[in-house]
Amino acid sequence: MSKTHLWWQAGVVYQIYPRSFQDSDGDGVGDLRGIIGRLDYLGWLGVDAIWISPIYTSPMADFGYDVADYTGVDPTFGTMGDFDALLEAAHARGLRVLLDLVPNHTSDEHPWFVEARASRQSAYRDWYIWRDPAPDGGPPNNWLSYFGGPAWSFDEATGQYYLHLFDPKQPDLNWRNPDVRAAIYDVMRFWLRKGVDGFRIDVIWMLIKHPDLPDNPPELTWTPDQKPHYRLKHVYDQHQPEVHEVIREIRAVANEFDERVLIGEIYMPVEDLVAYYGPQLDEVHLPFNFNLVTLKEWGAVAVREVVESYERALPDGGWPNWVLGNHDQPRIASRVGHPLARLAQMLLLTLRGTPTMYYGDEIGMEDVPIPPERVVDPEGLRSPGHGRDPERAPMQWDGELGAGFTTGEPWLPLADDYALRNMAAQRENPRSMLSLTRHLLELRRMAPALCVGDYASVDTGDHHVFAYLRTSGPQRLLVALNFGAVPAQLDLSAVGTRGTVAGCTYMDHSGPVELAALELRPHEGLVVALE
Repeated sequence: MSKTHLWWQAGVVYQIYPRSFQDSDGDGVGDLRGIIGRLDYLGWLGVDAIWISPIYTSPMADFGYDVADYTGVDPTFGTMGDFDALLEAAHARGLRVLLDLVPNHTSDEHPWFVEARASRQSAYRDWYIWRDPAPDGGPPNNWLSYFGGPAWSFDEATGQYYLHLFDPKQPDLNWRNPDVRAAIYDVMRFWLRKGVDGFRIDVIWMLIKHPDLPDNPPELTWTPDQKPHYRLKHVYDQHQPEVHEVIREIRAVANEFDERVLIGEIYMPVEDLVAYYGPQLDEVHLPFNFNLVTLKEWGAVAVREVVESYERALPDGGWPNWVLGNHDQPRIASRVGHPLARLAQMLLLTLRGTPTMYYGDEIGMEDVPIPPERVVDPEGLRSPGHGRDPERAPMQWDGELGAGFTTGEPWLPLADDYALRNMAAQRENPRSMLSLTRHLLELRRMAPALCVGDYASVDTGDHHVFAYLRTSGPQRLLVALNFGAVPAQLDLSAVGTRGTVAGCTYMDHSGPVELAALELRPHEGLVVALE
C-alpha cells in the first residue's frame, strides 16, 4: 500500500450482506460471530476493508434498512459485545470496518416516529414529512415508492399522509429540520468513537426533497418491463441543490476523527455524480460509481466510454472508485456470463481508483431464482418480478449440506450449483475465479502502478479490445481485455517492445510477450509488465 495515499485510496473494499455471509448459530441467518469466523478467509483473499450492510435494531421489514435504534445491534446478528469483538478482530488483522449509515428514513417502529404519529402537536412531528390529503382525499402528490405503489401512507389517527420513498414501514426523515441532522450526527459519532473506519451512506442523494413537494413529471420512455417507479422522472424527490449543504455537514462530522471515509450511494449520471465530491472535495470521499453496474451493453467500446467519460468528469483531486455489484443489483456473472465475469474482475481490480467487491463475486456466484412463496424482499413483494432476493442468496462456502453457510434452513434458498461452485473447491483450483481474484489482489498490492498509479487508454485497432496503461514512476503495466468471442492479435508496439505477463484471466499464461504481435484468446485479459 502506498505511503503517500490514504488507506481507502490504496485499498479494496469487500461488501458483506450479513444475513447471507455466515451463520454461526444454526438459525439460517448470518450474524456477527459468523463474520468473525471468516475474517481469516478475507485476510487470505487480500481485501483491505469490509463494509457491513445494516446490523442495527430493526423489525426487518427491509432487513435492516428500516432502523428502530441506530445505536443498537439487532439480536438477529448478535450483541454489541459481538460487534466490539468483530471490530477488534478485524483491526488486529489489518482490516478496516465500515458500517452502513441509513439517514434518509427510519423504521415506523423507531421511537422518533412512534412519537411523531402520536399527535400533530408532537415535538417529533416535524422530524418526518407530513401533509394533508389532496382535495380528493388522496395522497398529496403523485410521487411513487421505489418499492412500488404510492410514496405516501395515510395515518388514520392524525388525518395526514406521511412520506416514504421506500416501504410504508420506512417513513422519510425531514432533513430540513436541524434536530434531525443533529441526531444523525450524534449517531455517527457514537460509532466513530468505537473505532469504525467510516460509513457507506444509503441513498444520500435523496435526503432533501423539494420544499413544495410538486408532482413529478411522467417519464415518457417508460416501458412495462421496467420497475414501476420509473414511470415518473424523479425531479423533485431527489438530487435537490440543498443536499450538498447537508453532505458537507456530514463530512465535517467525519473530519472530527482521523482517516475516516465516507462512501455515498448515488445512482446518477457521471456529470451529476461528481458533484458529490463537493466544490472543495468537502462532501463524500467516494461517491459510488455504478456505471459498470448499470451498463447495458458489456463490450469494449461501451466499457471504454464509461471509463473515459468518468475520468474526464472527475474533479481535480477527486479519487475514482468502481463497483461491479451489490445487494440491490443482479450479480455480474448473471448479467454477462462467466467468461466476461472473469474479465470484469480484472477490469475492476486494475482500473484507477478504489474497487468495491460484493461477497460471492470472487467465486462467480450467480443470482438464485426465488420461488414466489420464498420471496421476502419488500420490493419483490410490492413489485413482483423486480425483487432483490436473487443477489442476496447465502454465500457458497463448501459443498456440504447448507453450503457451509448454516446448519439450519437458510433464510433464502441456496444456489443449485453450490456443491460445485464454492469457496473450498475453488481454493484448491489454481485456475478458478477465486484464484484469479486472489492473484489480482496480490498483484495490486505489489504494484504501485495498479494500486495508485496513473491511467491512460491505449488504441488497439480492434473494437473488441479495451486496453490501458497503469503507471507509477518507472513501473508500467499494460492491461488488455478482449471482450470478443474470437481471438485478437494486436500490434501495441506504440507502447513498448516487449513485456512479461503478470496476470491472465485464464490463469495459465505467463512469461515474455512481444507487443507487436500480442495475442488474446476469446474473453481473455492480460496484465503485462512492460520492460
